[in-house]
Amino acid sequence: MIQITIIGSGNVAQHLIKAFSKSELVEIVQVYSRKKETLSSLIEYDKITSDFEELKEADLYIIAVSDKAIADVSSQLPFQNRIVVHTSGAASLDVLDSKNRKGVFYPLQTFSKNKEIDFSTVPLCLEAENTFDFRVLETVAKSVSTAIFPINSDQRKALHVAAVFVNNFTNHMYQIGQEICEEHQVPFEILRPLIQETANKINTLDAIDAQTGPAKRNDFTTIQTHLDYLTKENQKNIYKILTQSIQNNGKKL
Repeated sequence: MIQITIIGSGNVAQHLIKAFSKSELVEIVQVYSRKKETLSSLIEYDKITSDFEELKEADLYIIAVSDKAIADVSSQLPFQNRIVVHTSGAASLDVLDSKNRKGVFYPLQTFSKNKEIDFSTVPLCLEAENTFDFRVLETVAKSVSTAIFPINSDQRKALHVAAVFVNNFTNHMYQIGQEICEEHQVPFEILRPLIQETANKINTLDAIDAQTGPAKRNDFTTIQTHLDYLTKENQKNIYKILTQSIQNNGKKL
């Protein structure tokens, strides 16, 4: 059984704790949190420490903290030549302190503390400095997920940028749509089946083939009607930029 320590108490750390707690191949020997009570409902209290000097020996240490804190945390670890990985999509391998063997264990998913998730479907992007360490990461990853990908730092950066477009920016579009509905006393729930079907299409179609709407059709009358109807300048600007992008994409066909 592979023994792991998780360092962090945020969304990613909490979902990792839940996933690994169900695994028969991995044992969480310890978790680090500045505030022990944050994780007390997820794991035995005596396995939680708030002191780096109290970290026990483990086969793998997973740093699940904000990107800006990774370097500082890895530099404070009181040991050498052990496998230490971070969970960031944007940070390079080099951000980790060189006193330990470096790696990445990046779960490509959006995590919310109060939203349960089927971790077995979460893509895990792995990177390590040598084959042995990669095999350790691969074994740990396979204990909780069926979607394992060897991804280098440059590829991971590309994935992270793409993820911002398909997740963060898309969610912001939902927010704008909800604001428009609320402004005109229309139930946002009417749009939920459309949102779901749009997402489902990507399972069987390339995004370019799934594109519909007035911009795709070059329906300039409808486009202008929409722009005249919108009351906020920010919404108008976003509408114009996205419309132009879709139209430009069509010209490449």
